[in-house]
Amino acid sequence: MSEQGLETLSDRMRNTLAYDGWGEQVSVNKTDFRELDLGSPVSPLRARTGSGAVTTSSSSSSSGSVSGRSASGFNPNVPRKSVSNPNSHSGELSAESSPTATRTFLSGNSRSESCGSQQLTSSGVGSVCSPAPTVLPTGNICLSSRIVRTGMASRATKSDTLGSGSGNYGHGSIVRGHGATKPADAGAANYSRGVTVGGESERKMGSCSGVDPDDLKRMGNDSYKKGHFEKALTLYEKAIAISPGNAAYHCNRAAALIGLRRLPDAVKECEEAIKLDQGYARAHQRLGSLLLRLGQVENAKKHISFPGNQSDPIEMQMLESVEKHLSRCADSRKVGDWISTLREADAVIASGVDAAPQLFACRAEVYLKLDKLEDAIIAMPKIPSFEPSTSPQLHSKIFGMFFEAYSYFVGAQIELARGRFDVALITIEKAGEIDPRNFEISLLLKNIRLVGRARARGNDLFKSERFTEASSAYGEGIRLVPSNAVLYCNRAACWFKLGQWENSVDDCNIALRFQPHYVKAVLRKAASNGKLGNWKEAIKDYEMLRKELPDDKEVAESLFHAQIALKISQGEDVHNMKFGGEVEQVSGLEQFRAAISSQCASVVHFEDSSNLQCKQISPFLDTLCCQFQTVNFLKVDIEESPAIAHAENVRIVPTFKIYRNSNRVKEMVSPSTEVLESSVRHYST
Repeated sequence: MSEQGLETLSDRMRNTLAYDGWGEQVSVNKTDFRELDLGSPVSPLRARTGSGAVTTSSSSSSSGSVSGRSASGFNPNVPRKSVSNPNSHSGELSAESSPTATRTFLSGNSRSESCGSQQLTSSGVGSVCSPAPTVLPTGNICLSSRIVRTGMASRATKSDTLGSGSGNYGHGSIVRGHGATKPADAGAANYSRGVTVGGESERKMGSCSGVDPDDLKRMGNDSYKKGHFEKALTLYEKAIAISPGNAAYHCNRAAALIGLRRLPDAVKECEEAIKLDQGYARAHQRLGSLLLRLGQVENAKKHISFPGNQSDPIEMQMLESVEKHLSRCADSRKVGDWISTLREADAVIASGVDAAPQLFACRAEVYLKLDKLEDAIIAMPKIPSFEPSTSPQLHSKIFGMFFEAYSYFVGAQIELARGRFDVALITIEKAGEIDPRNFEISLLLKNIRLVGRARARGNDLFKSERFTEASSAYGEGIRLVPSNAVLYCNRAACWFKLGQWENSVDDCNIALRFQPHYVKAVLRKAASNGKLGNWKEAIKDYEMLRKELPDDKEVAESLFHAQIALKISQGEDVHNMKFGGEVEQVSGLEQFRAAISSQCASVVHFEDSSNLQCKQISPFLDTLCCQFQTVNFLKVDIEESPAIAHAENVRIVPTFKIYRNSNRVKEMVSPSTEVLESSVRHYST
């Protein structure tokens, strides 16, 4: 081609190109692209293909395509590698780049890119536009015919200084031999962007200096597709450090955070991407999906239905389902239909709102209203620390209450039911700071303060032995919070002191309905039943306490005396019974016959000291001895006492026999600990 023809062609191409801030030619039409209880009791969206695709005439900035220049001049059919434009979204993670084994909700719009007459879809790795067959690629060329890509074509490059220990080769530099030749004391060669020529080409990632952020992004995409989210996150962060104004980098970082289940951080990254580019459709879609999982339906709808973003039918169907069930949940809660409230809350979670603490807090509130405090404690999620903020999250509401405030609201109710009055007050005050105008929060705050005062007044009166007035004070607190087990238990203590043991038992039963393992309530109930002579009920209470407090000697002694009292009331002889007995070793036949003649049950363990099963179950017999104080426990070694073994026809060990008045009433061969304990309990009364 003549020089005049070449100039005309160059001018024509120049008119179709513009220069960005880096001095690189980019397409003009290229689209720019987050005794008295004074305290508490002891005790998936599917991945989708691109939508709203934008067609551009330049190659992907992360494609790694090589600029081509023919021997006769510029080839218009070969696109140049674009620079790292801060607003370019090429090479961003699309649905196709998502690891199939991980549910990360990365659906969004993909862009198709034109390369001559060939159309490619951008993926996490980026598109490579192949040059025409007659065009020679530019770049660093090794003798091994390996093409080493250089940096941006138009960027100024340093001239190679021979003997300096480092070489920086620009566009079209040719390195002869298998690798760069350098002095023995020279450092690693630096070819345009840190590519070491010779052997395997590697990029030095120890420092961001001289590193193309698009390369970091592409490497991050590769790691992401393999499910290495931590590594991908690190690479995206390095790219952001170099080019913080690139929205695609932030959007990709959000994808990695989703893979790590750091959803609040992912929301912030999506918000940052949108802040950098208000029309970034994929960031809007990803943010909408995140907000929907977090239960913020109204905010999610704004981003999912963002103008220019083609809505996913599956996602819209999910949004409609969540809205429907959430509305029903609110209606049921308003009228106190707690069973329906729980059903609808579970339906919302099943619809895809799997990361909203408010929905789990709702389930906890339902359990609390159904008098299932222990279930409520288990269901209640950890309340995040409160930091005053103007985050859009605070604009989302559930049941007419700000999202974060509702979690504190439910938490305060649970702490109040547990009898932790001070913690409940602090928690509801935090809810009030977030949503000071909410009626439910204001009412609960008022009630917690009143209940705390009533309980404090009752404690003071009890200490002054003014039991009647103390019971009235506790009653005032109960009228405000009818489900508070501590107040019922404290009032039961007043009734006990006043000799009104029936009232004491009744209040203890109510307290135990709210908290089944409330130790003080069980202890108080057992003592009241003892005063009433209800020894069987008292024994049941003390046996329950023995399970909760197996090392408590006072409980064990109380159980023993209750058992003795029951036997006396039934006319049995108890003169030879004593507390704190041990397993007695029996060796003689006469001694054995005397031991089993007692009216009380006698449990005999026939053993062989060398038998493994006997060794394993023997410690459990000691435990039963401490638990059942009115039962005699004996051991007979059949090897040392063959006469007893012969008289009782014992051939297999371990064997357990239970006697009463010299009569065998139960025999067990190699029983389990559960069967043995059940049998001893049956014959202990």
